[in-house]
Amino acid sequence: MTTSARIVAHLPVVLFILIGATTPIPVWAEESTSIQQILEEPLVYHLRHATLRGIVRDVQPLAPYTVPNGDNCYGAYLFRLEDDEATIPVAVLGICGRPIVRDPEVEDGDRVEVSATIQAPSHGGYYLSFKGLKVATEQEGIVQAVADRILPIVE
Repeated sequence: MTTSARIVAHLPVVLFILIGATTPIPVWAEESTSIQQILEEPLVYHLRHATLRGIVRDVQPLAPYTVPNGDNCYGAYLFRLEDDEATIPVAVLGICGRPIVRDPEVEDGDRVEVSATIQAPSHGGYYLSFKGLKVATEQEGIVQAVADRILPIVE
């Protein structure tokens, strides 16, 4: 096959790629869930992903902690996320396996959008506390958001 024949044969693919690259793709933001909804029905949201919006309060860096497999984790922190109706604790997990220094990505008073997994552990589930990784008991009734992305809200 000649060079010009190869170019003609691949032309539809190249045009499709070029048109696709220049055509805007609509992106929809995930709708946020109110903190109050989560607190009212924690078992419905347990281990589900949610987007929360609110104001950061009481940022607390955590000391390194050890996970059940023996790895040490560094750079974790906790804060409370407050919206108009309620407050939920948010955990930002540490980076495990290698010692690094990482300051919290948020400050008290920041308006943020948090993409997180909701945890409402009972019967021995884990949660992150000021004393590191803890096992929850049925009586504790802890509900926590574990952040995987935090973005500032710009108004």
